[in-house]
Amino acid sequence: MRKNIKISAAAAAVTALALGATACGTASDPAKKSEGGKADESRALVVAASPTPHADILDYVKKNLAEKAGLKLEVKEFTDYVLPNTATQSGEVDANFFQHKPYLDDFNKKQKTDIVPVVNVELEPLALYSKKVKDLKDLKAGQTVAVPNDTTNEGRALHLLADNGVIVLKDGVGTDAKLSDIKDTKGLEFKELEAATLPRALNDVDAAVINGNYAIEADLKPVEDSLAIEKADGNPYANFLAVKRGSEKDPRVEKLAGLLNSDEVKTFIEKQYAGAVVPAFGPVE
Repeated sequence: MRKNIKISAAAAAVTALALGATACGTASDPAKKSEGGKADESRALVVAASPTPHADILDYVKKNLAEKAGLKLEVKEFTDYVLPNTATQSGEVDANFFQHKPYLDDFNKKQKTDIVPVVNVELEPLALYSKKVKDLKDLKAGQTVAVPNDTTNEGRALHLLADNGVIVLKDGVGTDAKLSDIKDTKGLEFKELEAATLPRALNDVDAAVINGNYAIEADLKPVEDSLAIEKADGNPYANFLAVKRGSEKDPRVEKLAGLLNSDEVKTFIEKQYAGAVVPAFGPVE
């Protein structure tokens, strides 16, 4: 049975606010040092993660690799894309694993946080799904396509659609593309929805672009079920381990980074997710 701590958005918000004011006294405060000024390696490294696949991968590390490496690991599950970063910033947790760099860059800018990536781990290909059409060519003018409503994932979704000829974007549009950046909608209508709700919206729209982790939770198989899927090569949306700036050299963080990029984790990801999640190891560029 998984012993991770699942935190609802409402409960975690209260916790994060409370701990934000008292983070210096928390057991998981990354600033807390042992005598000599170095991080206390005897303390568990507390990592915030979304349930699938991030917490699953961390669970594998905890059960199979961490003890041998001399790492105590605790995983806290969060069900949204905001609280893992605010908890890391406040010191409620030591690190997080759930996001890609375009999202983190946008988050740091807007929230004035100071979170930095440590090492890439995996990519969850974004894909276009439909319960009403069987092929991209069957998408017709007047039909509705749902996309994530957060800045980075909406841009990512629009580039996926453009790369597959569903729409045409204006020249020079970057990763933060918006609906207003569509040069030619080809008669399609678009609905912006919270990323987590997109699988449930499939019955109400003609097609939807869904994040890989939410597709997995909804029993969608990106490789088999999608009309179009992102390419892994050169993809800037790899998910990584992240910490508050200054904690990158914490020996516990370095141990976890090495384990997350190990051959054992690569094999686990490939067998467990069958292409819905793919290894994307290495430094974050």
